[in-house]
Amino acid sequence: MGLSLRMRRRGGAKKDILTPAISSSEEEEEIVIPSQFQCPISYDLMKDPVIIASGITYDRENIEKWFESGNQTCPVTNTVLATLEQTPNHAIRRMIQEWCVAKGSSLDRVSTPRVPISSHQAIEICGKLLSATRRGDHVVCVEMVEKMKRLVQESERNTKCFKANGVGLVLCVCFNAFSENANASELLEDVLLLLTWMFPIGSEGQANLTSTTSFTRIVGFLKSGDQNAAFLVKELLSLDEANVDKLATINGVFDALVKSIRDSSSLTSIFYMISAKPETTSRFMELGLVNSTVEMLVDSENSVCEKALLVLDAICESNEGRTIVRGNELVMPILVKKILKISEFAKKSLVSVMWKICKTGDGTEVEEALRLGAFKKLVVMLQVGCGEGTKEKVTELLKMMNRHMKTNGFVDVSDSSIEFMHLKKPS
Repeated sequence: MGLSLRMRRRGGAKKDILTPAISSSEEEEEIVIPSQFQCPISYDLMKDPVIIASGITYDRENIEKWFESGNQTCPVTNTVLATLEQTPNHAIRRMIQEWCVAKGSSLDRVSTPRVPISSHQAIEICGKLLSATRRGDHVVCVEMVEKMKRLVQESERNTKCFKANGVGLVLCVCFNAFSENANASELLEDVLLLLTWMFPIGSEGQANLTSTTSFTRIVGFLKSGDQNAAFLVKELLSLDEANVDKLATINGVFDALVKSIRDSSSLTSIFYMISAKPETTSRFMELGLVNSTVEMLVDSENSVCEKALLVLDAICESNEGRTIVRGNELVMPILVKKILKISEFAKKSLVSVMWKICKTGDGTEVEEALRLGAFKKLVVMLQVGCGEGTKEKVTELLKMMNRHMKTNGFVDVSDSSIEFMHLKKPS
């Protein structure tokens, strides 16, 4: 038995079109896909048939999903497989292609797929790159890295194969070895690109990328706006706080991060640096970090707002930071506007920023927040629900505003007090 497809040939049409049946008056032609051309998992026509250790042929995409789910058996025979390797079934593929051609325009011809690399091939390429790196052979390194880049861009399976066979470490060694070579920029750019797919890279790979020469070269790429460099800096800082100390010593890194702040990776890196090394805050302040971060809050997507608010919150940990944040006229209007429009994660940082600048201010911040309508929005936020730490800060902010209204007669206190009466005290 084969799978049937119903094909309609519309009157007067020159081409056969596969469509659902609509009217019994239209001429219909049934195409039966031979069973040997169907994948035993999906029962669809195979596009990339491969044989596994049990001798059964499957479509590569389907059997890979089966293996990736943790299965080590043949779906048809249920036997445990000695190996999960897949071998292209060229004979079946050619038969499928010929069958598709015989059906004319009724079916798309199955193209010849690119065969994924094997673990043996990945190890071989990796070995050649490592050998060339050790002897300083720039030409062969370029050749191997370009080959890797082509294969990685061909399929995700190739990427996984390289990653599983230790290519990440070798790329780190290569980058470190050529980091002082002024003529190796193109090679190093390609290595950075490949490394974005290879994390985590392990402690040895990390040591190579965080050497003074490697970090200096990465910062150099960051200065030129290289997004892969920004991603690598972020990943390296997230792995170990010690990397923050190393990066902070690299000339021009603060300026490079602030200039590339529109890249969310750089924004995250700034957060890591300020959080792990608070003394870096002053340097970032000198470069206009607050203004740049506030500008990003105006029209950025939610994920960027989350990171920008994290940075502002970290800045507000210091007196200097809070003073500069208060001095930006856009801060409070933006915070109030976004209270109910951002994710729960972002709200936590937003409330923390507002609480820090209001609690340590002279009262003008509380008055501005009230004038902008923060009171009712915070009440809604509390009623909808939020985390315990955030809830305490919101409650304290509302108490500050309530006292200010009663003391200064800022608005009609009665209605606001009624709302405030129903707020639960933090436990």
